[in-house]
Amino acid sequence: MRVPEFLYSLYERRLTREIDPDRRPCHVGIILDGNRRWAKQLGSSASAGHRKGADHVSEVLDWCAEAGIQIVTLWMLSTDNLKRSSEELVALMAIIADTVENLGASGRWKIRIIGDLKLVPDEFAARLRATEERTAAANGMTVNIAVGYGGRHEITDAVRTYLRERTRDGATLDQVADEINIGAITEHMYTKGQPDPDLIIRTSGEQRMSGFMLWQTVHTELYFCEAYWPEFRRTDLLRALRDYAARERRMGK
Repeated sequence: MRVPEFLYSLYERRLTREIDPDRRPCHVGIILDGNRRWAKQLGSSASAGHRKGADHVSEVLDWCAEAGIQIVTLWMLSTDNLKRSSEELVALMAIIADTVENLGASGRWKIRIIGDLKLVPDEFAARLRATEERTAAANGMTVNIAVGYGGRHEITDAVRTYLRERTRDGATLDQVADEINIGAITEHMYTKGQPDPDLIIRTSGEQRMSGFMLWQTVHTELYFCEAYWPEFRRTDLLRALRDYAARERRMGK
């Protein structure tokens, strides 16, 4: 039986009251999972699921902004996803590029692309970079779009970039080995200059990270939601925020 919308509204207000405003996360990462399974249960194509999920992104960002979140990272295309059929991949990339351009056109968000765009067809990579540049001066919430992203790939990229920089500076391999540290690698991650995520939400009921932000999530709280991404509601977000606010974050201490 479908729950009347006014009951959801009442529940949302109750959830909002239960969230301590002083214990809200600054940076939230979301693994947008379940588009294909959502489409399959309706007898639709994978592309239809991806499109429905993409259409939902702007609404969820509105909810995040209303909740006072300052940075949202959306994992929209993983390095593993690049192994899918060329037909599905091209359709998915077009959907992602359209979505990112629409987000940029709103003027509300500062878009930042994280991932290895060398893994993405040039046409789509150019569109993503253009939107990032166009929104660089925006004052709204920062929205990281993870495309061609994998946690292991990011760490490898960071170390490779650091080694090349030090080599150009004339450092020897022994010197680099002696001086490399956590801070040096952190400064070469895709998210450099940003705080690590406080909370990661994964939709669809899967309870694993799948390599998302491996370096940045050492102290991050995790929340797994049963809803497929296209069905993710504001109540689901508020429940995640309430759960986060109630946790004791010891940060490894």
